[in-house]
Amino acid sequence: MLPTAMRYSHTLLKEVVQPGHTAVDATMGNGFDTELLASLVGPTGQVFAFDIQEQALQATKKRLTEKELLAQVQLIHQGHETLADVVSGPVHAAIFNLGYLPKGDKAIITLPDTTKTALEALLTRLAPKGRIILVCYYGHAGGEAELKEVHSFCQQLPQEEYNVLSYQFINQRNQPPILFCIERKNHQSSAR
Repeated sequence: MLPTAMRYSHTLLKEVVQPGHTAVDATMGNGFDTELLASLVGPTGQVFAFDIQEQALQATKKRLTEKELLAQVQLIHQGHETLADVVSGPVHAAIFNLGYLPKGDKAIITLPDTTKTALEALLTRLAPKGRIILVCYYGHAGGEAELKEVHSFCQQLPQEEYNVLSYQFINQRNQPPILFCIERKNHQSSAR
């Protein structure tokens, strides 16, 4: 059976994240991706997890404490657009779940401008063979605009430096999420 966007995102992360690496969860939410990244980087690695909602931080902290993974995670009560101020790099993987916090306030959503700012910061820090995963939930007010911005951003990345994948189910109802994966090729650009 074909994997959901969320399951596939985890497969894409598991293929590149190793012990000792640095990873980013740009939208920690309930902490599922943060937990996965923390388990992959191990005690010698580091995960930076961002969210603007206290509810997300508390849920993630509880999850990581129960799994004994909190030591390698920095929980950051800020939007992912502040990533450049916190993460110096290199980053081996990052994940975004764009939309709103499940079981949270549906009026608090990720925004195209802040997402683009975070993506631009991550690209300057992304290690060779590193990946940025974006799972776009777009069935809510504002979701279509962010999806269009992410699609446009990804489509304009130079193929000499990046591979970009789009993964979606095209025959399902209720706007299933669309996954984008940006992968830096195995070399650095001479412009960087």
